Amino acid sequence: MPKSQRVTIHDVAELSQVSYQTVSRVINNHPNVAKETRERVLAAIAQLDYHLNKAAQSLASGRSRTIATIAFGLDYYGPAQMAIHIEKAAHAAGYDLILFNAADTTKESLRLAIQRIQRWQVDGVLVITPTLSASYDELAALRHMPVVQIDPQQGSPFPSVAIDQRLGSEMVTEYLIHLGHQHICEIRGPQDWFGAVARHEGWLETMQRHGLEPGESVEGNWTAKSGYDAAQALLASGEVFTALVVGNDQMALGAVHALNAASYRVPEDVSIVGFDDIPEAAYFNPPLTTIRQDFAALGRLGMEYLIECINQPDQPPQQRLVQPHFVERRSVVAR
Repeated sequence: MPKSQRVTIHDVAELSQVSYQTVSRVINNHPNVAKETRERVLAAIAQLDYHLNKAAQSLASGRSRTIATIAFGLDYYGPAQMAIHIEKAAHAAGYDLILFNAADTTKESLRLAIQRIQRWQVDGVLVITPTLSASYDELAALRHMPVVQIDPQQGSPFPSVAIDQRLGSEMVTEYLIHLGHQHICEIRGPQDWFGAVARHEGWLETMQRHGLEPGESVEGNWTAKSGYDAAQALLASGEVFTALVVGNDQMALGAVHALNAASYRVPEDVSIVGFDDIPEAAYFNPPLTTIRQDFAALGRLGMEYLIECINQPDQPPQQRLVQPHFVERRSVVAR
């Protein structure tokens, strides 16, 4: 075939000895294709260097096979992992993805991102909405297309997928109490983040449920330095505590450093738990007991839910929760 001639779906079908409809099912990752047939079609696509004509597909189907993602807080581990796994899930489902990174967590940044999306033809939008500023009023501007929120406030009226942050905080707090800790302080995340609020409430309610007086709580900003500063503030307050619930692993790292600098041993003098299970958490000194968030599942389920909303636009909205996982390491001892 001359190089100047565009390879078509019919060329792929002819080479792989299947119908063009079967080739289309393979391209769109349809499950009802035999493994041997799928492999033969993929081999033909590779041999012919076939590239899907997105414009032609869009005209034929009325859909662009493209989704948009608005992301906040990509400087932080959690939102960055969400965006990575959303992209993987989109490509696995046969969709292209356009990422709009909001400059900050203000409503104005969200409005600007939405305006940029409205210049594109997309089938739907995934919005990583971890902060209070990502309000429903701004998202209502996208009401003419399917929208699924990722990691919003529990009880969001939009279709959404979220990790049960409150449950994760309850799990680590219950663990400390079960091991005999009664004097437990907290380093919480910034309270304009939904996850930080949920984790703080989980710690507070678990302490109260066991009839224990919650210790001092100091706010950080997710960074190791803020965890260091918060731990120093707790020590300076004079409050005696045997355990520390920390809103994320980075702040826990800073807290461990502050305690060691003040001649407190972790976990012999103060036990510490974190949240997120970042890759480095297993290599802290000591290795950190924490809560693992399944960001891969969050991206996959968010994408699956968005496709459902695209195909079934009249279904009622739901919030689908992903369960957190407790990870026990060596930063905690019994009292």
